[in-house]
Amino acid sequence: MERLTQPEEEAMQVLWQLGGGFIKDVLERLPAPPPPYTTLASTIRNLERKGYLQSEKLGNTYRFTPRIAAEDYRKRFMSTFVGDYFKNSYKELVSFFAQDQKISAQELQEIIEMIERQKPPQP
Repeated sequence: MERLTQPEEEAMQVLWQLGGGFIKDVLERLPAPPPPYTTLASTIRNLERKGYLQSEKLGNTYRFTPRIAAEDYRKRFMSTFVGDYFKNSYKELVSFFAQDQKISAQELQEIIEMIERQKPPQP
């Protein structure tokens, strides 16, 4: 799937939270200042063209629903992000945040404990 632009991602975030909706629903929930209605409509049509949304005609308007789950997008985005900026290494990603003091030793320990809990038992 194609990468999302910032406005597309913002619209998708709203539609994921709502489980779908109309353009006016998205417009009401975007941060201020919201884009013009026609700009948002174009953004949503681009999302449909890219395969992220499907539409259903209801009277004179369309209701849009996500075709991809937020979690699936997040996984794909992170995989691309780590590949592009951290040489495909999650260790490099964590190291970056640790060196920039965006993550504490306590938080790193909690991550290690989460990983340890998810490991399958050793025979």
